[in-house]
Amino acid sequence: METNFRTLGRSGIDVSALGFGCWAIGGEWTDPDGQPLGWGRVDDEESVRAVRRALDLGVTFFDTADTYGAGHSERVLGRALGKRRADVVVATKWGNVFDEETRTLTGGDDSPAYARRALTASLRRLDTDWVDLYQLHLSEADPERAAELRDVCEEFVREGLVRAYAWSTDDPARAAVFAEGAHCTAVQHRLNVLQDAPEMLALCAEADLASINRSPLAMGLLTGKRAAGEALEAGDIRSAPPAWLPGFSAEGADAEWLKRVDALREVLTSGRTLAQGALAWIWARSPHTVPIPGFRTVAQAEENAGALAQGPLSGEQLAEVDGILGR
Repeated sequence: METNFRTLGRSGIDVSALGFGCWAIGGEWTDPDGQPLGWGRVDDEESVRAVRRALDLGVTFFDTADTYGAGHSERVLGRALGKRRADVVVATKWGNVFDEETRTLTGGDDSPAYARRALTASLRRLDTDWVDLYQLHLSEADPERAAELRDVCEEFVREGLVRAYAWSTDDPARAAVFAEGAHCTAVQHRLNVLQDAPEMLALCAEADLASINRSPLAMGLLTGKRAAGEALEAGDIRSAPPAWLPGFSAEGADAEWLKRVDALREVLTSGRTLAQGALAWIWARSPHTVPIPGFRTVAQAEENAGALAQGPLSGEQLAEVDGILGR
């Protein structure tokens, strides 16, 4: 890529054009009914090695949340970064309430008082004095309450605890509420070659926000490593997918989704792996995008980071993708 860096919206904070999402390295955790919310078992030592390998390969942006692994992801990331904390941009999220002992999600709390308690706890787990990007994790929060939380985030900025903030939501109208704040600099939303988000990308262009892209590999469907009907391990959220997670069922990956992946394979893999091609589509889609694929191993970290050297798809390839998908 001509430049391997992008600026996070209007903050002036530069990040690698690729971030790493730290949901999976949180390990197993569940909802109150015992349904999985993680990606299965993890090896913390491998997670630490993978984060450090990503750093060596030029990745400077890491996105986590307090609730991933019920606090565990933040602890692992903090340990992995260690003395290199000042070299990276760390994003985390708040709004979910969880029990660290039982590793269970117990609810949500959109009160300003909880925002401060959650930030204090995240700083402790991450072993840092500040968070670069603090994100509201309640995607459907009431917009009036969100306006209060936006003002609380401005207080955090004044106090030097947070550099900038964002909302993790797929609703452009909600994202626009946060965008009214001086130090709101991004929105985190779903975007991948199978699930475009034109309205959100238009808002990012208009308001000069970074588009931080979760599910850039469609929860693994765009890695090419999933076959239809292949069972997933019990602790993996995709083995019992909630309503908001399309492309999977209790039987495994959805055959119709995999057909679309196969149809795109040739255009996405010119000189790249399928996953690298999916990331290249996101960069080509908008100059505001920063995809944050998940990882659990050094090998996954190397493959994802390898996409940086290849850069975005061409305009022709972008048009070809739209043609294949009938967009």
